[in-house]
Amino acid sequence: MSKTSKVWILKKLFEGEPKLSDFELEEQELREINDGELICEAEYLSVDPYMRVYVSRIPSLPSPMIGTQVAKVIESKNATYPVGSYIYGHFGWRSRTLVTALDDPKVHPIKPYPCPDLGKHPISYALGCCGRVGNSAYFGLLDLCKPKLGETVVVSGAAGAVGCLVGQIAKIYGTKVIGIAGGMEKCNWLTDELGFDQAIDYKSDKFYENLVAATANGVDVYFDNVGGMISYQVMQRMNQFGRISICGSISSYNLDPSQVPTVPQLNDFHRKNLRMEGFLVNRWLGDRWFEGITQIKQWLDDDKIKYKETVTKGFENMPQAFIDMLRGKNFGKAIVKV
Repeated sequence: MSKTSKVWILKKLFEGEPKLSDFELEEQELREINDGELICEAEYLSVDPYMRVYVSRIPSLPSPMIGTQVAKVIESKNATYPVGSYIYGHFGWRSRTLVTALDDPKVHPIKPYPCPDLGKHPISYALGCCGRVGNSAYFGLLDLCKPKLGETVVVSGAAGAVGCLVGQIAKIYGTKVIGIAGGMEKCNWLTDELGFDQAIDYKSDKFYENLVAATANGVDVYFDNVGGMISYQVMQRMNQFGRISICGSISSYNLDPSQVPTVPQLNDFHRKNLRMEGFLVNRWLGDRWFEGITQIKQWLDDDKIKYKETVTKGFENMPQAFIDMLRGKNFGKAIVKV
């Protein structure tokens, strides 16, 4: 029996903020599977800031939109993925995927894997706190910054998928945590529900004044998701031997390169012995990948971490969910439920 898949096609590179007209929905037919292959049906798809930047790497357009998903196996000739099991993969914005050449890194630079057993937690968490997002927070904070008891940690983009986890992990390690987010609703969520010590609204006219007041004893660790002038202002508050982890720079993703703000020289770096390191979470693929996932699941089980998803229903709403995420409308992880 033939099967079809709905596929969102990116027609052209974004100019400024992505628009609905940049995408087109197509229907494609899937062939019958051969030995070692499978067909999976998307249940949850991720929309993430990195997609805005990485589409420039697509060899030619129009092309299927990039992205990750958690999918249920509906046909299989591969013992690792029996029918009814779940798979995590970089399959793009497709409702169904014919998965071939699972062991070929040219086909799958990031190899799909069976979704971990998340116990009482939703399988969608494999796209977030128990997947790339969680590992970005876990390794980006603990491996690169090594927060110590009593230190002050500042997190920008703190109400986003990664930032909300970074702050909670930092609290587990006994630090004072200050989150930066857009709007008082998000700031109140950070302090009232997630346990951040303070939250600062970057949209406030008194942002820097409030930052100075909140960091009276300086900043030891800064986890940066936004870049731009906000990050420069935080870096001015760094203490001796401060550590900075660069996870993203969403403040400039929709800007033309000529419009990206020029950040003043960071003269304090040599005077204060600061260390700044950027990262892509893929560097921990391999033996350590499930270390982060296992630990975060344990913290979830122990109620030491709370997690929130902003769910958009309907595969047909993928582009709008992506646009809304880039506008900062999500609390925690933004996903689409098919």
